[in-house]
Amino acid sequence: MILVIPDILTENDLKKLTERLAAMKYVDGTTTAGWHAKLVKNNQQIDRQQPDYQPMNKAVTEAIMRNGTFRMAARPRHVTPLLFSRYRDSMEYGTHVDDPHMHNLRSDISFTLFLSDPATYDGGELVMETSAGEKPFKLKPGQMIIYPSTTLHRVTAVTRGERQAAVGWCQSYVREADKREILYDLDLTRRAIFEKEKKSREFDVLSRCHANLLRMWSDG
Repeated sequence: MILVIPDILTENDLKKLTERLAAMKYVDGTTTAGWHAKLVKNNQQIDRQQPDYQPMNKAVTEAIMRNGTFRMAARPRHVTPLLFSRYRDSMEYGTHVDDPHMHNLRSDISFTLFLSDPATYDGGELVMETSAGEKPFKLKPGQMIIYPSTTLHRVTAVTRGERQAAVGWCQSYVREADKREILYDLDLTRRAIFEKEKKSREFDVLSRCHANLLRMWSDG
């Protein structure tokens, strides 16, 4: 399931974050790339050894984890430290698949939180390879896209301006993407029923099915 989640960060949160990023040191993005991804990765990212990184990472991660849609869709067990990246001057990231393990976690779900206004830069689309063909995404600042880490994807060259984003990975309680999607659909449906009818018989039965499937499919 590829899902766009709006309003991860407020306008005020974005302003504070971009001001922090402007004052921080960037390094070559290949320092965190796998042996094959180094061949196609051309971007810059925040040096995570800086003292200001940890509080910034904590604030953005907490904003992501507070989001109800993210929790419903990802069933997050653990989230990696974030990479804050930028692309400019024709930088791009060629086709690749994310490593299966990140920071000693299994990478089930990848996510990109867009930080720059798409009107301020050309290119920089996040392109997913799907069974229906390629799908490009260029989101508003504060919006985030999540997708299975098994997906081939790339970032097209930024030919004007600067694209900033925060990237991370999640180990889910539910390993299989198709099962996470079933749980997400069930959760949406039972919540819609609750909005219309409150605690009805139909809501209770769907809630039981949802809870029991989660018990059955969870890693722990």
